[in-house]
Amino acid sequence: MTQTRSRRAGPDPSGLYLPRTARVVRAENLTRQDRLIEIALPEGQALGHRPGQFVQVSLLGYGEAPISVSSGPQQTGSFELCVRRLGNVTTALHALQPGDPVGIRGPFGNGFPMDHLVGRDCLVVAGGIGLAPLRSVIHSILARRERYGRLIVLHGARREEDILFRDEIAEWQQDPRNEVLLTVDEPTPGWKGRVGVITTLFPEIEVDPANLVVVAMVGPPVMYRFVILELRGLGIKNDQMFMSLERRMKCGVGKCGHCQIDGRCVCVDGPVFSGTEIMAMHEAI
Repeated sequence: MTQTRSRRAGPDPSGLYLPRTARVVRAENLTRQDRLIEIALPEGQALGHRPGQFVQVSLLGYGEAPISVSSGPQQTGSFELCVRRLGNVTTALHALQPGDPVGIRGPFGNGFPMDHLVGRDCLVVAGGIGLAPLRSVIHSILARRERYGRLIVLHGARREEDILFRDEIAEWQQDPRNEVLLTVDEPTPGWKGRVGVITTLFPEIEVDPANLVVVAMVGPPVMYRFVILELRGLGIKNDQMFMSLERRMKCGVGKCGHCQIDGRCVCVDGPVFSGTEIMAMHEAI
């Protein structure tokens, strides 16, 4: 008789396969559908993420969802997630209160190439909820502001009440080294700012393509097509553009295949890709 030996999974301190049990530290509503949740890992462990990476967040009885990290890696002892209420898991996450447990796997994927940005200018283009992962990029720049050049942030939202991190945006605008422009698709009573899609902001900025290393973009895929055209009009090349493609990540480690685009797993090869890579991925945008 052939005997089979049972195998039990060992410890997974990295949290790649088995969730680490973390705790909610703080939770607050940003908009009617977006909630900022601050999370601490056991014993004050650092998440160890790079701007642009994501984690898999799980709740017993509900499931697991991929969510980009919104805080910079310089934040110690905890990290932040901006959760948009869309389905069962995210609705359950919105109900979490300080002290509640939550499972965390990751961080996963590639982030934005921050090392290449030192001494250069950065243009951040954020459509809607795209400001959440790009906030990690912005926080990284602001944490060591003297290392970087100009910071230009373009943020478009559907309505004024959908604009994320309003208090922080006001702080960013106070620094003369930063240029932050906002626009909304649908003006509401009292809105005195710009109206139009995010590409209407490009005529208001001036950039030096020779000094611009990274253009960080996050938003709906249809936005990328038109933003790329605007960037090319400014003389910015494909290898200076970096954008996040977050597509139905399930496992986070390139095993399940749910997030494949042209044979590449977004959870492993991305979610951040260069413009050069995007142009070779016909299904991307």
